[in-house]
Amino acid sequence: MNASARGTGRQIWVAVRALLIFTVALGIVYPLVITGIGQLVIPAQSNGSAISYQGKVVGSSLIGQSFTDKKGNALPQWFQSRPSAAGTGYDAGASSGSNLGPNNPDLLKAIKDRKAAIEKLDGVSASQIPADALTASGSGLDPHISSAYALLQVDAVAKARNISADDVRKLVESHTQARDLGYLGEPTVNVLQLNLALAQMDPAGNK
Repeated sequence: MNASARGTGRQIWVAVRALLIFTVALGIVYPLVITGIGQLVIPAQSNGSAISYQGKVVGSSLIGQSFTDKKGNALPQWFQSRPSAAGTGYDAGASSGSNLGPNNPDLLKAIKDRKAAIEKLDGVSASQIPADALTASGSGLDPHISSAYALLQVDAVAKARNISADDVRKLVESHTQARDLGYLGEPTVNVLQLNLALAQMDPAGNK
């Protein structure tokens, strides 16, 4: 075997060893170490920030969901999430916004229809409805709504459950999250967490 062939063989062997080492180190050891650290330090976040109710996982604090009937109609006894353009709605495998421009006729019609539905459901005027109640988030998975939208729904939810509007309003206020770092964004409410608290306050209406 000449020197050239030996040199080529040596290079191939070095490349194979490097491939094996990096495959084991980065494909097996590193993921196991990071997973282990995550389970020890932040187990809830590492497992998807799952939320349980009565012993069952009912969702995640990071991904929104709809509170509608099989036909897509809003259930009045629950606080409603903002619209979603992810798949058929809050599909984590199809995260996206609508990508429709502000003058797109489809978007304008959707906003008009949503506005009419909210006016009817919550018994409010169009001028009271905040923007997040009419438009989807960029991801389509936002689990939060503005505190303004949550408070707008208080009377309708209380009426549907035949409970005190003041008690429901206090529940919303207790679940309102302040602006990030005290000044970024607006106060928000996690809809799933709010609805679970509502179910605990009013078990008879949890249907």
